[in-house]
Amino acid sequence: MKKFASLLLVGIVGGVVALGTQKIIDNNNNNNDKSEGITNSETEFTSPLPTPKLHTTSGMPNYTNSNTTSAAALDIDFTNAAEETVNSVVHVKNVSTYRRPRNYMDYLRNGGKLEKAIVGAGSGVIITEDGYIVTNNHVIKGASEVRVTLNNNKSYEAKIVGSDPNADIALLKIASDEKFDYIPFGNSDNTKIGEWVLAVGNPFNLTSTVTAGIISAKARDLDENDRNMQSFIQTDAAINPGNSGGALVNTKGELIGINTAITSQTGSYVGYAFAVPSNNARKIVEDILEYGDVQKAILGISGGTFSQNAAKELGIKYSQGVFVSSVSKNSGAEKSGIKKGDIIKKIDGYGIRKFSDLTGYVNSKRPNDVLNVSVMRNNKLIEIPVTLSLYESYQLRDIGIEIINATEDDLAHYGAKHGVKISQVVSNTMKRYGLEGYIITEIDETPVNSVSEVKKILQSKAENEDIMVSFLDQYGEKKHFVFN
Repeated sequence: MKKFASLLLVGIVGGVVALGTQKIIDNNNNNNDKSEGITNSETEFTSPLPTPKLHTTSGMPNYTNSNTTSAAALDIDFTNAAEETVNSVVHVKNVSTYRRPRNYMDYLRNGGKLEKAIVGAGSGVIITEDGYIVTNNHVIKGASEVRVTLNNNKSYEAKIVGSDPNADIALLKIASDEKFDYIPFGNSDNTKIGEWVLAVGNPFNLTSTVTAGIISAKARDLDENDRNMQSFIQTDAAINPGNSGGALVNTKGELIGINTAITSQTGSYVGYAFAVPSNNARKIVEDILEYGDVQKAILGISGGTFSQNAAKELGIKYSQGVFVSSVSKNSGAEKSGIKKGDIIKKIDGYGIRKFSDLTGYVNSKRPNDVLNVSVMRNNKLIEIPVTLSLYESYQLRDIGIEIINATEDDLAHYGAKHGVKISQVVSNTMKRYGLEGYIITEIDETPVNSVSEVKKILQSKAENEDIMVSFLDQYGEKKHFVFN
């Protein structure tokens, strides 16, 4: 669990901005209702994941509509959804080791060993019959061994296939030839506030626990000071430590979210819980299976939620949407004609009321997808097709620094001839140094020109080997950090 200010969160809630954006305007709008349906305008992609068992349409990525009304009015029986899903949610055990301090008394107390095993636990969701499992990255982070236990008490070794630490999603594979019950993905974009949901997981090591509640908000951002926001589904279904990585399902038994975080000052559930939307988790899983890595897309704008104060200052009557403060050079947004001062109101017919709406939707897409972006310009609504481009980034181990390729303007600003740009700092320890925007020029005294060059250097080093990072600060002075 991670603690941000006064909030105790089950999980890592930092997210990758798939927009290449900054949050610059105050967030006064917290109503998360969405507008009418969605018009998909994606490039052709064949998903490796199965379609819903009972609600299949014709191929992928088509989904069923998950809208519901009052459970009492429809006499909904939660037992069907519970029976459909409880056997597909597993207990995940993470065994990791760390080297103890080189203290003689510690050495003796540990039986003459310098390493100690640490066991963590969480939940996971089987999403294919051949045993692929989606969970949170923080559930399996640092694992030297991962074991999963099914509802029938059978235990299996699991392999970590891939992960996206920024979105806190990881993919596992059970080492078995058996066929397993699985939960099909639903469409989280079609969920509604007030819709009934079930949370399935293993809180406090109480296996196969099911709780019920409603969706109480959508596109929820948990860190208003973080420019790179996640976009969570908020629910009042009871979620506690151990539920991380478990399933949030609708009354049809479809997966609409991966339970990830709670807000609490005690560490236990107090009424608010958060899940990564299934469309975002699904996209990450598909990328890992198809490409071996996550393909992050960027719209290519900087901006933030368009507030009432901003509307008043500009003499505009409406106060919802995302204000475009700048457009990145050579981005899809620039090439399509989006301009500074535009206010994004819809994407593919999906209402954009605040910045996290935009983040959540774009995070579920991939490079070369074409989105129909509706913007207000001179009090006229204009629809502009935008082709998303690849967002190439890399996080330096567990240091908490993310880098991207530097533009010519970035290098010129710092007087650098080469380097990569620090796009964000997700570690609270590193945030105090104010490194965002700085240019990294060398890794271990080797000049770097691109993200791929940094990856190559770091991947050739042993996991516990020190690395020296050289960078230029805001005054153009060269400084160094040494990390382990």
